Amino acid sequence: KYKLSIPVPPPKRAPLPAVAGEAGLPLVVIDAGHGGIDPGAINAATSLREKDVTLRIARAVRDALLASGRVRVALTRDDDRYLMLGERSGIARRLRADLFISIHCDSVGAGDATGATVYTLSEVASDKEAARLAARENKADVIAGMDLDQNPDVSSILIDLTQRETMNASADFARLLGREAAERMPVKANFHRMASLMVLKAPDMPSILFETGYISNPVDAAFLDSKAGRERIAESVKRAVEVYFARRTAAR
Repeated sequence: KYKLSIPVPPPKRAPLPAVAGEAGLPLVVIDAGHGGIDPGAINAATSLREKDVTLRIARAVRDALLASGRVRVALTRDDDRYLMLGERSGIARRLRADLFISIHCDSVGAGDATGATVYTLSEVASDKEAARLAARENKADVIAGMDLDQNPDVSSILIDLTQRETMNASADFARLLGREAAERMPVKANFHRMASLMVLKAPDMPSILFETGYISNPVDAAFLDSKAGRERIAESVKRAVEVYFARRTAAR
Protein backbone atom coordinates (compact mmCIF):
# COMPACT_ATOMS: atom_id res chain seq x y z
CA LYS A 1 0.00 0.00 0.00
CA TYR A 2 1.50 3.28 -1.09
CA LYS A 3 0.74 6.82 -0.04
CA LEU A 4 1.56 9.74 -2.30
CA SER A 5 1.95 13.19 -0.77
CA ILE A 6 2.16 16.25 -2.99
CA PRO A 7 3.03 19.52 -1.27
CA VAL A 8 0.63 22.33 -2.03
CA PRO A 9 2.44 25.55 -2.87
CA PRO A 10 1.39 28.65 -0.95
CA PRO A 11 -0.98 30.95 -2.81
CA LYS A 12 0.76 33.52 -4.94
CA ARG A 13 0.41 37.12 -3.89
CA ALA A 14 -0.08 39.67 -6.59
CA PRO A 15 2.85 42.10 -6.87
CA LEU A 16 2.34 45.31 -4.97
CA PRO A 17 1.62 48.47 -6.97
CA ALA A 18 4.19 51.23 -7.22
CA VAL A 19 4.16 53.96 -4.61
CA ALA A 20 4.70 57.52 -5.85
CA GLY A 21 5.83 60.44 -3.74
CA GLU A 22 8.60 61.44 -1.38
CA ALA A 23 9.80 58.81 1.09
CA GLY A 24 8.70 59.34 4.67
CA LEU A 25 5.40 61.00 3.86
CA PRO A 26 2.07 59.41 4.86
CA LEU A 27 0.75 56.88 2.36
CA VAL A 28 -2.75 57.08 0.88
CA VAL A 29 -3.98 54.08 -1.13
CA ILE A 30 -6.74 54.81 -3.63
CA ASP A 31 -8.93 51.89 -4.67
CA ALA A 32 -10.87 52.17 -7.96
CA GLY A 33 -13.92 50.03 -7.31
CA HIS A 34 -14.85 47.04 -9.52
CA GLY A 35 -12.86 46.23 -12.69
CA GLY A 36 -12.19 43.37 -15.08
CA ILE A 37 -15.10 40.93 -15.19
CA ASP A 38 -16.99 43.09 -12.68
CA PRO A 39 -18.27 46.25 -14.42
CA GLY A 40 -20.10 47.54 -11.34
CA ALA A 41 -23.19 49.65 -11.91
CA ILE A 42 -24.07 50.58 -15.50
CA ASN A 43 -26.01 53.59 -16.75
CA ALA A 44 -28.94 52.09 -18.67
CA ALA A 45 -29.13 54.95 -21.18
CA THR A 46 -25.45 55.46 -22.00
CA SER A 47 -23.86 52.12 -20.96
CA LEU A 48 -21.37 54.07 -18.86
CA ARG A 49 -19.70 51.54 -16.55
CA GLU A 50 -18.80 52.16 -12.94
CA LYS A 51 -15.45 50.39 -13.28
CA ASP A 52 -14.31 52.88 -15.93
CA VAL A 53 -15.54 55.94 -14.06
CA THR A 54 -13.94 54.90 -10.78
CA LEU A 55 -10.57 54.31 -12.43
CA ARG A 56 -10.59 57.75 -14.04
CA ILE A 57 -11.55 59.36 -10.74
CA ALA A 58 -8.88 57.38 -8.84
CA ARG A 59 -6.21 58.60 -11.24
CA ALA A 60 -7.41 62.20 -10.85
CA VAL A 61 -7.29 61.88 -7.06
CA ARG A 62 -3.80 60.39 -7.24
CA ASP A 63 -2.55 63.24 -9.42
CA ALA A 64 -4.05 65.89 -7.13
CA LEU A 65 -2.56 64.31 -4.02
CA LEU A 66 0.88 63.98 -5.58
CA ALA A 67 0.75 67.60 -6.76
CA SER A 68 0.20 68.67 -3.15
CA GLY A 69 3.56 67.13 -2.23
CA ARG A 70 2.27 66.13 1.22
CA VAL A 71 1.58 62.41 0.83
CA ARG A 72 2.66 59.33 -1.05
CA VAL A 73 0.04 57.60 -3.19
CA ALA A 74 -0.60 54.14 -4.65
CA LEU A 75 -3.53 52.76 -6.65
CA THR A 76 -4.80 49.24 -6.00
CA ARG A 77 -5.37 49.01 -9.76
CA ASP A 78 -4.27 51.30 -12.59
CA ASP A 79 -5.88 49.28 -15.36
CA ASP A 80 -9.00 47.22 -16.05
CA ARG A 81 -8.37 44.26 -13.75
CA TYR A 82 -10.48 42.32 -11.27
CA LEU A 83 -9.47 42.36 -7.62
CA MET A 84 -11.29 40.49 -4.87
CA LEU A 85 -12.52 42.59 -1.98
CA GLY A 86 -9.95 41.19 0.43
CA GLU A 87 -7.15 41.90 -2.04
CA ARG A 88 -8.01 45.59 -2.18
CA SER A 89 -7.60 46.33 1.51
CA GLY A 90 -4.89 43.64 1.63
CA ILE A 91 -2.75 45.58 -0.85
CA ALA A 92 -3.11 48.71 1.26
CA ARG A 93 -2.21 46.86 4.46
CA ARG A 94 0.83 45.24 2.88
CA LEU A 95 1.96 48.70 1.83
CA ARG A 96 1.31 49.92 5.39
CA ALA A 97 -1.07 52.60 4.19
CA ASP A 98 -2.04 55.40 6.55
CA LEU A 99 -5.39 55.91 4.80
CA PHE A 100 -7.45 53.80 2.39
CA ILE A 101 -10.03 55.38 0.07
CA SER A 102 -12.25 53.15 -2.08
CA ILE A 103 -13.91 55.00 -4.98
CA HIS A 104 -17.38 53.94 -6.17
CA CYS A 105 -20.53 55.20 -7.90
CA ASP A 106 -23.98 54.53 -6.50
CA SER A 107 -26.97 53.35 -8.52
CA VAL A 108 -30.71 52.87 -8.11
CA GLY A 109 -33.08 51.11 -10.46
CA ALA A 110 -35.57 53.95 -10.53
CA GLY A 111 -36.00 57.45 -9.16
CA ASP A 112 -33.92 60.58 -9.29
CA ALA A 113 -31.50 59.93 -6.42
CA THR A 114 -28.49 62.20 -6.59
CA GLY A 115 -25.44 63.22 -4.60
CA ALA A 116 -22.31 61.73 -3.07
CA THR A 117 -22.04 59.83 0.21
CA VAL A 118 -19.20 58.43 2.26
CA TYR A 119 -19.28 55.20 4.25
CA THR A 120 -17.27 54.09 7.24
CA LEU A 121 -17.42 50.75 8.98
CA SER A 122 -20.12 49.67 11.36
CA GLU A 123 -21.61 46.24 11.91
CA VAL A 124 -24.99 47.97 12.10
CA ALA A 125 -26.09 49.89 9.02
CA SER A 126 -27.03 53.53 9.63
CA ASP A 127 -30.14 53.28 7.40
CA LYS A 128 -31.85 51.08 4.83
CA GLU A 129 -29.87 52.54 1.93
CA ALA A 130 -26.60 51.77 3.71
CA ALA A 131 -27.76 48.19 4.23
CA ARG A 132 -28.70 47.94 0.55
CA LEU A 133 -25.30 49.19 -0.54
CA ALA A 134 -23.47 46.76 1.75
CA ALA A 135 -25.49 43.85 0.42
CA ARG A 136 -24.61 44.82 -3.15
CA GLU A 137 -20.92 45.67 -2.74
CA ASN A 138 -20.15 42.73 -0.46
CA LYS A 139 -21.33 40.35 -3.18
CA ALA A 140 -18.81 41.58 -5.76
CA ASP A 141 -16.65 38.46 -5.30
CA VAL A 142 -19.54 36.15 -6.22
CA ILE A 143 -18.96 37.24 -9.83
CA ALA A 144 -15.68 35.35 -9.76
CA GLY A 145 -17.28 32.32 -8.15
CA MET A 146 -16.25 33.13 -4.60
CA ASP A 147 -19.19 33.62 -2.24
CA LEU A 148 -17.93 35.63 0.71
CA ASP A 149 -20.66 34.32 2.97
CA GLN A 150 -19.28 30.80 2.54
CA ASN A 151 -15.56 31.66 2.69
CA PRO A 152 -14.04 30.71 6.06
CA ASP A 153 -11.02 32.94 5.47
CA VAL A 154 -13.22 36.02 5.63
CA SER A 155 -14.00 35.49 9.30
CA SER A 156 -10.28 35.70 10.11
CA ILE A 157 -10.03 39.26 8.80
CA LEU A 158 -13.20 40.70 10.29
CA ILE A 159 -12.46 43.76 12.34
CA ASP A 160 -12.30 43.59 16.11
CA LEU A 161 -14.83 46.22 17.09
CA THR A 162 -12.90 46.98 20.26
CA GLN A 163 -10.32 48.73 18.09
CA ARG A 164 -12.17 52.01 18.16
CA GLU A 165 -9.22 54.19 17.24
CA THR A 166 -9.22 53.06 13.61
CA MET A 167 -12.98 53.50 13.28
CA ASN A 168 -12.85 56.93 14.89
CA ALA A 169 -10.05 58.02 12.55
CA SER A 170 -12.10 56.83 9.58
CA ALA A 171 -15.07 58.86 10.80
CA ASP A 172 -12.85 61.92 11.31
CA PHE A 173 -11.70 61.76 7.70
CA ALA A 174 -15.26 61.17 6.48
CA ARG A 175 -16.38 64.37 8.22
CA LEU A 176 -13.53 66.34 6.68
CA LEU A 177 -14.35 64.99 3.25
CA GLY A 178 -17.97 65.96 3.70
CA ARG A 179 -17.01 69.53 4.54
CA GLU A 180 -14.78 69.86 1.48
CA ALA A 181 -17.06 68.00 -0.94
CA ALA A 182 -20.12 70.08 -0.03
CA GLU A 183 -18.41 73.13 -1.52
CA ARG A 184 -17.48 71.47 -4.81
CA MET A 185 -19.93 68.74 -5.80
CA PRO A 186 -23.46 67.42 -5.24
CA VAL A 187 -23.69 65.64 -1.89
CA LYS A 188 -26.52 64.09 0.09
CA ALA A 189 -27.75 65.83 3.22
CA ASN A 190 -26.81 62.76 5.28
CA PHE A 191 -23.38 62.48 3.65
CA HIS A 192 -21.65 60.28 6.24
CA ARG A 193 -23.20 56.85 6.64
CA MET A 194 -22.14 53.57 8.19
CA ALA A 195 -22.34 50.04 6.82
CA SER A 196 -20.76 46.61 7.19
CA LEU A 197 -18.63 46.78 4.04
CA MET A 198 -16.00 44.09 3.50
CA VAL A 199 -13.56 46.47 1.84
CA LEU A 200 -13.43 48.60 5.01
CA LYS A 201 -12.73 45.83 7.52
CA ALA A 202 -8.97 46.20 7.96
CA PRO A 203 -8.59 46.54 11.75
CA ASP A 204 -5.55 48.80 11.71
CA MET A 205 -6.06 51.16 8.77
CA PRO A 206 -8.48 54.11 8.58
CA SER A 207 -10.72 53.40 5.59
CA ILE A 208 -13.65 54.96 3.76
CA LEU A 209 -15.79 54.08 0.78
CA PHE A 210 -16.62 57.19 -1.27
CA GLU A 211 -19.77 56.91 -3.37
CA THR A 212 -19.05 59.86 -5.66
CA GLY A 213 -22.59 60.11 -7.07
CA TYR A 214 -25.29 58.12 -8.87
CA ILE A 215 -24.23 56.67 -12.20
CA SER A 216 -27.93 55.92 -12.76
CA ASN A 217 -28.75 59.65 -12.63
CA PRO A 218 -28.03 61.44 -15.93
CA VAL A 219 -26.87 64.66 -14.23
CA ASP A 220 -24.63 62.87 -11.75
CA ALA A 221 -23.28 60.55 -14.46
CA ALA A 222 -22.33 63.50 -16.68
CA PHE A 223 -20.54 65.14 -13.73
CA LEU A 224 -18.69 61.95 -12.77
CA ASP A 225 -17.54 61.31 -16.32
CA SER A 226 -16.33 64.86 -16.99
CA LYS A 227 -12.84 66.28 -16.51
CA ALA A 228 -14.27 69.16 -14.48
CA GLY A 229 -16.19 66.74 -12.27
CA ARG A 230 -13.16 64.58 -11.64
CA GLU A 231 -11.11 67.65 -10.75
CA ARG A 232 -13.70 68.78 -8.21
CA ILE A 233 -13.83 65.34 -6.63
CA ALA A 234 -10.04 65.16 -6.53
CA GLU A 235 -9.76 68.63 -5.00
CA SER A 236 -12.26 67.66 -2.30
CA VAL A 237 -10.23 64.57 -1.40
CA LYS A 238 -6.93 66.45 -1.54
CA ARG A 239 -8.07 69.17 0.87
CA ALA A 240 -9.56 66.65 3.27
CA VAL A 241 -6.36 64.58 3.21
CA GLU A 242 -4.21 67.64 3.91
CA VAL A 243 -6.25 68.64 6.96
CA TYR A 244 -6.54 65.06 8.19
CA PHE A 245 -2.79 64.46 8.30
CA ALA A 246 -2.02 67.97 9.57
CA ARG A 247 -4.32 67.32 12.53
CA ARG A 248 -2.82 63.92 13.23
CA THR A 249 0.70 65.34 13.11
CA ALA A 250 -0.23 68.15 15.48
CA ALA A 251 -1.81 65.68 17.92
CA ARG A 252 1.38 63.66 18.33
